[in-house]
Amino acid sequence: MIDLLSITKQELEELLSQWKEPRFRAAQIMDWLKKGARPEEMGNIPKALREKLAALPFGGVRLIETLRSKKDDTAKMLYELEDGNIIECVLMRYSYGNTLCISTQAGCRMGCAFCASTLNGRVRDLTAGEMLSEVIETEKNFEHGGERKRTVTNIVLMGSGEPLDNYENTLRFLQRATAEDGLRISPRNISLSTCGIVPRIHSLIEEAPHITLCISLHAPNNEIRDRLMPINAKWRMEELLPAAKAYADATGRRVIFEYALVDGVNSSEQCAAELASRLRGINAHVNLIPLNSVKERSLMGVSRAYAHSFEELLKKRGISASVRRELGSDIEGACGQLRNRRMSEKKMRENENENVKANPETNGRAEDDQ
Repeated sequence: MIDLLSITKQELEELLSQWKEPRFRAAQIMDWLKKGARPEEMGNIPKALREKLAALPFGGVRLIETLRSKKDDTAKMLYELEDGNIIECVLMRYSYGNTLCISTQAGCRMGCAFCASTLNGRVRDLTAGEMLSEVIETEKNFEHGGERKRTVTNIVLMGSGEPLDNYENTLRFLQRATAEDGLRISPRNISLSTCGIVPRIHSLIEEAPHITLCISLHAPNNEIRDRLMPINAKWRMEELLPAAKAYADATGRRVIFEYALVDGVNSSEQCAAELASRLRGINAHVNLIPLNSVKERSLMGVSRAYAHSFEELLKKRGISASVRRELGSDIEGACGQLRNRRMSEKKMRENENENVKANPETNGRAEDDQ
């Protein structure tokens, strides 16, 4: 049985039919679920039915920490899953609305050299309901700015994890987020970022043609991409770029190529020229990102001034490009940073507790000495 927050109205109707419950209850329950309400909170549902629903997995997340930037309105939330795993997401404020960057996996196994999310590997996939709960709980914990306004107007699947490595749950999340009985967010307000699982990109043409496809490219050639992104060993740029073009051509939507500028690796004028040559003919935009340095990887970013000079090199060659606005730099805004810190602290506490259990006499003497 999938968790309640992942369930569609049709699946719920089928379940209620098995339980000999009236069909109209499905609409009532869906109204509660899109608010993140647990069965015991569903006031207009009979107690017996609430108890049946409560016996099913729920799939929600619980807020355990919020960091708010003093430089801008960015906020990073740390959420705990029902099994104790930890994920994070980021709320970013723009003039056109508020964008929530959500996680799709606890950790990541893609191994990209510049990303903190992958340092401890992938723990497990998130369910569609857990992804949905990231949005719902963020809505609950931030002001709406008025009764008819919502906090989250745009969603980007760019947090911890590779969405296309969790494909079925990601598709179900897109369905629930855009459904009339779900969050009713326009698919055109949803972006999905992938490091380049080529077969799944082709699948998105049929199954999610209205979202914005973002591809983590980060290199102008295979040699540099091999160094930064292990996935390039499986799907080379000669396969990835035609897949991106196929998506853009079939859907009429511009593909976004994400390009983290790493000092001394992919940021030379020669790299700009080669990148422009590779992307020519694709309906695309390059989103340049001065790398948030990851000390564990010994990679350093370039200055924002240099990023803008790289941007001009691309534009002179006919490639649409811009430098991503810097947000949340004072709150560990990069993917995985806050989660990794909390996990390290948790592991340290667990080790301390194990040491106490293993050496109770030594611990007692230490307390006496204090």
